[in-house]
Amino acid sequence: MNQLYDLASLAKPLVTAPLALAFLDLDADRRWALGFSDREAPLTVRQLLSHSSGLPPWRPFTGESVAVQLRRGVPDHPLLRTPPGPVVYSDLNYRLLTELLEAETGVPFARLGAASGLSPAPWPAEPASVPDAPDAEAWRLATDRPLPPRAPHEPQDVNARAGMRGHAGFGATRPQLEQALQRWVASGWADRMAVPTATADSGTVWGLGLQAAGSAPGHWGALLAEVPQGRGVVVVEDSTEEEPLPCPDAEPAPGPASGWWFHLGYTGPLLAYRPSDSTCIGLLVHRRGPAGDLLSATALRARRWTILRRWLDA
Repeated sequence: MNQLYDLASLAKPLVTAPLALAFLDLDADRRWALGFSDREAPLTVRQLLSHSSGLPPWRPFTGESVAVQLRRGVPDHPLLRTPPGPVVYSDLNYRLLTELLEAETGVPFARLGAASGLSPAPWPAEPASVPDAPDAEAWRLATDRPLPPRAPHEPQDVNARAGMRGHAGFGATRPQLEQALQRWVASGWADRMAVPTATADSGTVWGLGLQAAGSAPGHWGALLAEVPQGRGVVVVEDSTEEEPLPCPDAEPAPGPASGWWFHLGYTGPLLAYRPSDSTCIGLLVHRRGPAGDLLSATALRARRWTILRRWLDA
């Protein structure tokens, strides 16, 4: 039986971004439609897709609108604080895209997302469980409402258990992801997303749903540069829980563009795309360690790097 993987934030480029590009005006000012009546600057779909809206990374899923939640003061926390610059990776951008898509089409997001070919949660098969993440701490700081209980057939992200419309909540088996990626590339969505749109202070460049992979040592572009031309769509799967091998440290700045664009999922998966020859790599892994613990971001990066290195050397 094919193992099901929770794709987590790969829903952003594979589900929400294509829908936004298909149905929404990229540059219309959506401040008032989204309840941001006190915002001075315009708020556009282009900003939401490229994480250049200036919104903080996260708020809990309580059923309230994002605008209402952001008017409420919260303690200082990396996931909750307002960013110093306009470009910061934020789940809130894709929650707002969901609101706009449902308003524009009159169709529930789950039904819209079914066109991706991926499986929306709750899933009939249970993905590998992952321990709670630090988001649980942020939840308790941001709201008095209790953290929703774990449900084995719901998304694994701790902040998903109250629903993650727009930026998670989809899963796939290896054959299912391969077919979805083939359609994604053939439909031209990947090429429309792989366009430099916003640059963060760190040098990170975002397109309309994908991040540019730098070529500096230790960055994904440096490893993916070894992928031969014309590989097409490839899905690499590794469901082991072995201790990750060490991998190169990443330089602080991403360096020159490598020609690759990518996205990561909290639960482990990785997606990479090279527009020059339409090569697309999907990586299916999870972030549970050999002792059943939650791998740190550093250890998860090492696992991804090790598996891709092994695949390249095969």
